[in-house]
Amino acid sequence: MPETPLWASHTSRLRQRDICRPSQQRTSEMAAAAAGETWCRETVPRVMELVSPRLPQRDACALLSLSPWCHRALTANPKLWEVLDLHETKKAGEQLISALSLARYRHLKVVNLEFAQDIDDWHFLHLKEMGTIFLEELEFLNLNACQRISDKGIEAVTSLCPNLRALSIYWIVGLTDASIEHIVKNCKKIMDLNLSGCKNISDRGIQLVADNYQELKKLDITRCIKLTDDALQEVLQKCSALESLNLYALSSFTDKAYTKIGYLTSLTFLDLCGAQNLTDDGLTCISRCGSLTYLNLTW
Repeated sequence: MPETPLWASHTSRLRQRDICRPSQQRTSEMAAAAAGETWCRETVPRVMELVSPRLPQRDACALLSLSPWCHRALTANPKLWEVLDLHETKKAGEQLISALSLARYRHLKVVNLEFAQDIDDWHFLHLKEMGTIFLEELEFLNLNACQRISDKGIEAVTSLCPNLRALSIYWIVGLTDASIEHIVKNCKKIMDLNLSGCKNISDRGIQLVADNYQELKKLDITRCIKLTDDALQEVLQKCSALESLNLYALSSFTDKAYTKIGYLTSLTFLDLCGAQNLTDDGLTCISRCGSLTYLNLTW
């Protein structure tokens, strides 16, 4: 009879030990597994609920793929997905379309695309053509320095967010009065409008702002160099609820307009840096703004 190899004998003893393993040990292992399951099901969601509001959104998105429990816990927190922050990101247009196709972003309140790269009219036109994207709860849209967006892009994106309250289109130099037409037509509730650096907006565009946003609280027309006293007067007379007015680097205005700033009884912030034509008479009228807490008269 052939002799049994040593490795076979050793394997046999291991199997025998496994078979004879005490049931108490197996029960302990099952209990540990159940405890781990409970921890994932109950503790992880509570931890995520506490931690997620303090996380940058990009970190929260990275945690989605960590485990099914993390994914469920994070997506179940609607507050976490009220902001879509794509500022300074590459391929932002593609990311925007992908994000807005997800159910968790249906209640967005803020979209930040400031200095985002690779985004243009096509992305906004595509969102509009999809027919399934409606940002009815969006309150703030930041498109600062998205230079590849034109009047067509502004028309498309504003048509998706009728309840917008704040819009910033700083340094999109190709925009014209046509963009203002689209904004006032599609977004009736604007309270904060930043047109800084939009050098092709003229008196006609600002007239539209004055006629349609008489409850406006904040207006920034820094470096809108085509504007004249006539346009500014219209704003000052019709938008009397203004609390913040930025006229930085607009040297063409004169006391003809500056004297009307005194109408703004709620004004707290006024930037007149570079106002080379402001005289004592204009400044005397401005001094009637009793709520003013910040005034910049530097050159």
